[in-house]
Amino acid sequence: VQLVESGGGSVPAGGSLRLSCITSGYMYGPYCVHWFRHAPGKGREKVGTIVNYDRLTYASSFEARFTISQDKDKKIVFLQMNSLKPEDTALYYCAGGCGTPGFWGQGTQVTVSS
Repeated sequence: VQLVESGGGSVPAGGSLRLSCITSGYMYGPYCVHWFRHAPGKGREKVGTIVNYDRLTYASSFEARFTISQDKDKKIVFLQMNSLKPEDTALYYCAGGCGTPGFWGQGTQVTVSS
């Protein structure tokens, strides 16, 4: 299984970005894709998860501004981020596999300027 993120960049506070996670290969069992982020000086945070293309869960701190969606045919999972804040600056990456993910992408950098 391979996961490749894209869509990161630099935006001013209040802006939006949509990240993409292209998945390839076969995941045994349910199809689970997670979004994480890792900010400088902080631990890794889980943003949310999509299971079998239709069940979504979010960490409470993200659900108001971040939305996960998918293109099932193309096996792409998106992370729409709105009203971005400087504290959202982080490396964002997707991971595959239910429970503890076993497959990780390389990440895409998001930088939000004040």
